[in-house]
Amino acid sequence: MNGLRTPLLALAASLLALPACQADPGPPPLAGARMANRFALTAHDGRRLTGDAFAGRYRIVYFGYTFCPDVCPVDLQLISAALRSFEQSDPRRAARVQPLFITTDPARDTPAMLADYIDNFHPRLIGLTGSADEVGRAASAHGVTFVRRAGSEGGAYLLDHSRYAILYGPQGEPLAILPHDQGPQAMIDALERWVR
Repeated sequence: MNGLRTPLLALAASLLALPACQADPGPPPLAGARMANRFALTAHDGRRLTGDAFAGRYRIVYFGYTFCPDVCPVDLQLISAALRSFEQSDPRRAARVQPLFITTDPARDTPAMLADYIDNFHPRLIGLTGSADEVGRAASAHGVTFVRRAGSEGGAYLLDHSRYAILYGPQGEPLAILPHDQGPQAMIDALERWVR
């Protein structure tokens, strides 16, 4: 029995030492959700892109707008910080994650405006815009809502919009809402759990 105990203890110790990323996390929270990473929009560099352009890659999708006074830049900073940390801890898996910022304000957010804006965040972040109809269809596909608030006499206006970062899988399937409201570490933990 003593001869068997040593190999069994060694096996148990080696199993405990396996990285957490190899554990089965179970079904993702958004499994079966009706949202999808579907869009046909114009990127900040002028390219026309669809959700299919990112087939085989994970995507972090965040809707907002460049004139957003506080929420959007803070959220994008947190998402960017989490992705940079994930890149440092696991470059191979992090390279499979594409961050996307889709405007809810296509009237003001031209490709050039997006190019300047996203330069403040992650170097791989892609900004996307389009016609009002194209943006509306993209928002609907992702389960995002937004509404324009009445503007001032000078014509300035704000938008109320859904505030979440959606993680999609390699086939464009929804996996999870990243908990950006809980800080970068909570998002890093979610990326560690769902990105394979």
